[in-house]
Amino acid sequence: MFTICKEYHFSASHQLFGLADDHPCARLHGHNYVIEIELQSEKLNEVGFIRDYRDLDALKKYIDDKFDHYHLNDVLGDENVTAERIAKHFYDWCHDKWPEVSAVRVKETPKTCAEYRSSKLRIRKNE
Repeated sequence: MFTICKEYHFSASHQLFGLADDHPCARLHGHNYVIEIELQSEKLNEVGFIRDYRDLDALKKYIDDKFDHYHLNDVLGDENVTAERIAKHFYDWCHDKWPEVSAVRVKETPKTCAEYRSSKLRIRKNE
């Protein structure tokens, strides 16, 4: 199995509701997010890629246009915007465009990471 990953960065704010008043995440706060997209395939294309990294440029544009320096509660709706939900959102968005996407990881800090990986791994076999 071949695997590639690419990282994207953005800054945004959010607030989590339903936490104790003294919990720091209950207050409006922000993070310097790192999004990592993972793609897998059993075969490589004629050039030797799972997918050319340049094909993923649409994700950078999407992040820059819709997420960078925005309030994520406004962008993603009423639910608590946790790293887990952000990972699922980006997984769904990416997988619709690139079926080789196998996981998306979201880091809010250098020491924390949330990942969404489909329970049904749908790996495109390049022909």
